Amino acid sequence: MEIFTVCFFGHREINQFDVVEEKIDEIIRKLIQEKEYVDFLVGRNGEFDQIVASCILKAKRDLFNGNFSLNLILPYATSEYLNDEKSFKDYYDDIEVFSDFNTYFKSAFQKRNRQMVNRSDLCIFYVEHNFGGAYQTLKYAISKKKSIINIINSL
Repeated sequence: MEIFTVCFFGHREINQFDVVEEKIDEIIRKLIQEKEYVDFLVGRNGEFDQIVASCILKAKRDLFNGNFSLNLILPYATSEYLNDEKSFKDYYDDIEVFSDFNTYFKSAFQKRNRQMVNRSDLCIFYVEHNFGGAYQTLKYAISKKKSIINIINSL
Protein backbone atom coordinates (compact mmCIF):
# COMPACT_ATOMS: atom_id res chain seq x y z
CA MET A 1 0.00 0.00 0.00
CA GLU A 2 1.30 3.43 -0.92
CA ILE A 3 1.06 5.91 1.96
CA PHE A 4 0.85 9.61 1.16
CA THR A 5 1.74 11.84 4.12
CA VAL A 6 0.37 15.35 4.58
CA CYS A 7 1.24 17.87 7.31
CA PHE A 8 -0.53 21.10 8.24
CA PHE A 9 0.72 24.38 9.70
CA GLY A 10 -1.04 27.68 10.24
CA HIS A 11 -1.47 30.67 12.46
CA ARG A 12 -3.07 30.28 15.88
CA GLU A 13 -5.83 32.73 14.98
CA ILE A 14 -7.78 32.54 11.73
CA ASN A 15 -9.49 35.62 10.27
CA GLN A 16 -11.79 33.88 7.77
CA PHE A 17 -12.67 30.77 9.80
CA ASP A 18 -15.58 29.51 7.66
CA VAL A 19 -13.80 30.11 4.35
CA VAL A 20 -10.63 28.39 5.57
CA GLU A 21 -12.64 25.46 6.92
CA GLU A 22 -14.39 25.03 3.56
CA LYS A 23 -11.06 25.08 1.67
CA ILE A 24 -9.40 22.58 4.05
CA ASP A 25 -12.41 20.28 3.81
CA GLU A 26 -12.21 20.39 -0.01
CA ILE A 27 -8.46 19.58 -0.04
CA ILE A 28 -8.80 16.73 2.48
CA ARG A 29 -11.66 15.06 0.62
CA LYS A 30 -9.82 15.35 -2.70
CA LEU A 31 -6.69 13.73 -1.21
CA ILE A 32 -8.76 10.91 0.32
CA GLN A 33 -10.40 10.21 -3.05
CA GLU A 34 -7.16 10.37 -5.07
CA LYS A 35 -4.68 8.56 -2.83
CA GLU A 36 -4.54 4.93 -1.77
CA TYR A 37 -3.89 5.86 1.88
CA VAL A 38 -3.29 9.26 3.53
CA ASP A 39 -1.56 9.92 6.85
CA PHE A 40 -2.58 13.37 8.07
CA LEU A 41 -0.11 14.86 10.56
CA VAL A 42 -1.40 17.66 12.79
CA GLY A 43 -0.43 19.64 15.84
CA ARG A 44 -2.79 21.02 18.45
CA ASN A 45 -1.72 24.61 18.76
CA GLY A 46 -4.47 26.92 17.58
CA GLU A 47 -7.51 27.53 15.43
CA PHE A 48 -5.95 26.25 12.20
CA ASP A 49 -5.06 22.91 13.79
CA GLN A 50 -8.60 22.67 15.19
CA ILE A 51 -10.09 23.29 11.74
CA VAL A 52 -7.90 20.61 10.17
CA ALA A 53 -8.64 17.95 12.79
CA SER A 54 -12.36 18.72 12.66
CA CYS A 55 -12.45 18.41 8.84
CA ILE A 56 -10.59 15.09 8.93
CA LEU A 57 -12.95 13.67 11.55
CA LYS A 58 -15.95 14.92 9.58
CA ALA A 59 -14.60 13.15 6.47
CA LYS A 60 -14.15 10.00 8.54
CA ARG A 61 -17.83 10.10 9.55
CA ASP A 62 -19.06 10.94 6.03
CA LEU A 63 -16.89 8.77 3.77
CA PHE A 64 -16.60 5.48 5.68
CA ASN A 65 -13.65 4.33 3.59
CA GLY A 66 -10.87 4.05 6.19
CA ASN A 67 -8.04 4.95 3.82
CA PHE A 68 -6.69 7.74 6.03
CA SER A 69 -5.63 8.50 9.58
CA LEU A 70 -5.48 11.53 11.86
CA ASN A 71 -2.15 11.60 13.68
CA LEU A 72 -1.30 14.07 16.43
CA ILE A 73 2.36 15.01 16.65
CA LEU A 74 3.20 16.68 19.97
CA PRO A 75 6.48 18.53 20.54
CA TYR A 76 6.60 17.05 24.06
CA ALA A 77 4.22 15.39 26.51
CA THR A 78 2.07 18.35 27.52
CA SER A 79 0.23 18.41 30.84
CA GLU A 80 -3.05 18.55 28.87
CA TYR A 81 -2.13 15.28 27.16
CA LEU A 82 -0.79 13.60 30.31
CA ASN A 83 -3.91 14.55 32.31
CA ASP A 84 -6.37 13.29 29.69
CA GLU A 85 -4.53 10.68 27.62
CA LYS A 86 -7.64 8.54 27.09
CA SER A 87 -9.59 11.38 25.45
CA PHE A 88 -6.67 12.11 23.16
CA LYS A 89 -6.44 8.46 22.15
CA ASP A 90 -10.19 8.38 21.47
CA TYR A 91 -9.93 11.48 19.24
CA TYR A 92 -6.76 10.72 17.24
CA ASP A 93 -5.83 7.53 15.39
CA ASP A 94 -2.24 7.81 16.59
CA ILE A 95 -0.28 10.12 18.87
CA GLU A 96 3.45 10.67 18.63
CA VAL A 97 5.40 12.63 21.21
CA PHE A 98 8.54 14.16 19.82
CA SER A 99 10.96 13.86 22.72
CA ASP A 100 14.30 15.53 22.43
CA PHE A 101 15.16 16.05 26.07
CA ASN A 102 18.10 18.29 25.19
CA THR A 103 15.78 20.87 23.62
CA TYR A 104 14.37 23.97 25.28
CA PHE A 105 10.58 23.61 25.20
CA LYS A 106 10.01 26.56 22.83
CA SER A 107 12.47 25.21 20.26
CA ALA A 108 10.81 21.78 20.52
CA PHE A 109 7.96 23.15 18.35
CA GLN A 110 10.37 24.09 15.56
CA LYS A 111 12.12 20.71 15.72
CA ARG A 112 8.77 18.88 15.71
CA ASN A 113 7.59 20.97 12.75
CA ARG A 114 10.72 20.21 10.77
CA GLN A 115 10.34 16.50 11.49
CA MET A 116 6.74 16.66 10.20
CA VAL A 117 7.85 18.45 7.01
CA ASN A 118 10.65 15.93 6.42
CA ARG A 119 8.18 13.03 6.64
CA SER A 120 5.56 14.58 4.37
CA ASP A 121 4.82 14.38 0.67
CA LEU A 122 2.67 17.52 0.87
CA CYS A 123 2.68 20.45 3.31
CA ILE A 124 -0.46 22.53 3.65
CA PHE A 125 -0.18 26.00 5.18
CA TYR A 126 -2.29 28.93 6.23
CA VAL A 127 0.37 31.64 6.36
CA GLU A 128 -0.60 35.23 5.69
CA HIS A 129 2.29 37.15 7.29
CA ASN A 130 6.06 36.77 7.32
CA PHE A 131 6.72 36.07 10.98
CA GLY A 132 6.00 33.35 13.51
CA GLY A 133 6.40 29.60 13.67
CA ALA A 134 4.14 28.75 10.73
CA TYR A 135 6.06 31.17 8.51
CA GLN A 136 9.41 29.71 9.63
CA THR A 137 8.11 26.22 8.85
CA LEU A 138 6.92 27.37 5.41
CA LYS A 139 10.41 28.70 4.66
CA TYR A 140 11.88 25.38 5.81
CA ALA A 141 9.49 23.38 3.59
CA ILE A 142 10.45 25.56 0.62
CA SER A 143 14.15 24.98 1.34
CA LYS A 144 13.48 21.21 1.34
CA LYS A 145 11.65 21.51 -2.01
CA LYS A 146 8.44 20.01 -0.60
CA SER A 147 5.11 20.20 -2.41
CA ILE A 148 3.29 23.08 -0.76
CA ILE A 149 -0.19 24.54 -0.72
CA ASN A 150 -0.64 27.85 1.09
CA ILE A 151 -4.40 28.15 1.18
CA ILE A 152 -4.25 31.89 1.79
CA ASN A 153 -3.31 32.15 -1.91
CA SER A 154 -6.58 30.50 -2.98
CA LEU A 155 -9.04 32.39 -0.78
